[in-house]
Amino acid sequence: QVQLVESGGGLVQAGGSLRLSCAVSGIISRIKTRGWYRQAPGNQRELVATISTGDNTNYADSVKGRFIISRDNAKNTVYLQMNSLKPEDTAVYYCNVKVVLSGDYWGQGTQVTVSS
Repeated sequence: QVQLVESGGGLVQAGGSLRLSCAVSGIISRIKTRGWYRQAPGNQRELVATISTGDNTNYADSVKGRFIISRDNAKNTVYLQMNSLKPEDTAVYYCNVKVVLSGDYWGQGTQVTVSS
């Protein structure tokens, strides 16, 4: 089992920054990929960014150059630094890990609201 606890969401003006954190506990050695997804009202959940165990990163086109995903192995935490935020970034952001032989695990979600 894996447990994910997110923090760092909130309200910010357009052009501002936020950093999301996701503390991961459980069977960490079997985690293949860590990532962030988001879901806006009326939309499907979409990938924002992922980072592999080899630190390969992948970003949605809409956030490239603005968002940075990283991880701190000592703290078992994955981060999403969000810069130059836009109103269209408003969504509930979910932390995700993919575990070998076990599947996907999700955090509870954290609201990010960007005002214009």
